[in-house]
Amino acid sequence: MQRIYLDNNATTALDPRVFKAMLEDFSGPAANPSSVHWFGQRARNLLSNARNQVASFFSAKPDEIIFTSGGTESLNIFLRGLPTKGHVITTGIEHSAIFQTIQALKSQGLEVTYVPVGLWGAPLPEQIEAAIQPNTKAIVLTASNGETGVMIDLEKIASIAEKKGISLLIDAVSYVGKEPLEMHPGITALAISAHKFHGPKGIGALYLRSNLKLTPLLTGGAQEGTRRSGTENLAGILGLAEALKILSEKQTQITQSILDLRMHLEKGLLTEVPDIAINGEGPRVSNASNIAFLGVDGETLLMQLDMAGIAVSHGSACSSGALEPSRVLTTMGIDRKTARSSLRLTVGRMNTREEIDLAIDTISKIVKKLRKISA
Repeated sequence: MQRIYLDNNATTALDPRVFKAMLEDFSGPAANPSSVHWFGQRARNLLSNARNQVASFFSAKPDEIIFTSGGTESLNIFLRGLPTKGHVITTGIEHSAIFQTIQALKSQGLEVTYVPVGLWGAPLPEQIEAAIQPNTKAIVLTASNGETGVMIDLEKIASIAEKKGISLLIDAVSYVGKEPLEMHPGITALAISAHKFHGPKGIGALYLRSNLKLTPLLTGGAQEGTRRSGTENLAGILGLAEALKILSEKQTQITQSILDLRMHLEKGLLTEVPDIAINGEGPRVSNASNIAFLGVDGETLLMQLDMAGIAVSHGSACSSGALEPSRVLTTMGIDRKTARSSLRLTVGRMNTREEIDLAIDTISKIVKKLRKISA
């Protein structure tokens, strides 16, 4: 049976070029970048070169890059590094790494405004500006929602943050690799995770503008300028840097290729399957489709598709074990029945048009079969 992977917002396959870059550490001599001997200094040079490559991607200074274990840690470094008093603006559709962390900080006295997003699926710049208070210290948003793919107007929101002198944290975990990234001056911090763009798991980075000082989340050694203690994951960092180098060279072509596949998938399903709807009215990143298959239980459809060789998801991979309908969709105002019928299909640059054709045919047949059974 041919298996087709359409869950590229959960994770992506490791690019062979990335694996090759990681071998520089895996196959080399034992070395800790903090050691002063030749072996350690060799590792330190590899780390420094990788940091420069990542900084170049962000048009940043090397000391504005903090290597972490991934998106969740990066977001927690920022959020928990801020003073607990004051006001933060966010939405109710953020990834759990933001939503749950802010909920925890709220219990400690943080004031929070949750800007409504409605069926559009993202906050509008004017809503963000209207929510600003005299004690607002941060705006915390996702560049593109991990479930629906709907994007914020990053340029306008960053301009507002810059004009008002408010820190802006951007979760770009589900954005980088799908769309070209422009680092607007108003962005204070931005989090990424390598495994979302064909890099290795367990490595991420936080871009943190040099004028912002945070209390470290992890203390110990002097790694990452004392901002994130612990021996660096050198192999992962080399892989992250290579994955970003590939994007620097090919992002425009990658975006168009992925978009062509997504549009072909959506057109095929809309033609072959009646009574379906795409969740999120706002503009989306190139790869994401969150589709309600009305009259069908989403969990049942997901399992049937898995048995037929097609991998999709019922929402964020970080909460896929939940029995409740998606918090993101219900917060948008989508009724629970429609939310339960919805699946997330996310294509990637390693998918082919032939795979998409087979997926359209298979999904159509299974949806029609399930509707017939439940009729």
